[in-house]
Amino acid sequence: MRLFAAVTPPSSALDELAEAVAPLRSLPGAGRLRWAEPDTWHFTLAFLGEVDEERLPELTERLARAAHRHPPHELRFAGGGRFGDRILWAGVQGETDTLRGLARSAAAGARRAGVAVDDKRPFHPHLTLARSATGRVALAPYAAGLADFRGAPWTAGRLELIRSRLPAGGVPGERPRYELVEAWDLGR
Repeated sequence: MRLFAAVTPPSSALDELAEAVAPLRSLPGAGRLRWAEPDTWHFTLAFLGEVDEERLPELTERLARAAHRHPPHELRFAGGGRFGDRILWAGVQGETDTLRGLARSAAAGARRAGVAVDDKRPFHPHLTLARSATGRVALAPYAAGLADFRGAPWTAGRLELIRSRLPAGGVPGERPRYELVEAWDLGR
């Protein structure tokens, strides 16, 4: 199974962000971007890659412990940025130290369960909005379009283990499907 640990914002926060992102979809070059749909938006805390099903019981036990060690915390979408001209993302403000701690705990728990965690880069809290689909697209105007955006505060209240099913059909534009495997309330 291809898995990742994540925090998914509440639908009210996602709707607010979607409203701020909508005008960006009409900027020059927007058609060359692969836009993530709002119902798939999340903060990836730890990408776990392919995980043998036999590791799932210990993995879920360790992720439950990680969730219980961190309290619910307040966040808000704020601004945006880009990783070069490859990825456009929405930023976050608030109790980001708690979110970072949760990401560290999720990754450590996965490693203790024998899962190789992709941790080549340090955790940078962001929500991916779009990726370059064909060649490079100058993403600076897109990030600038989100610079002044500040969403309403919301509470990150649970850690989720999500399965990513990659497209098998070879249909252009087909996206992975995400399925919730298990979730744990934070601080309990």
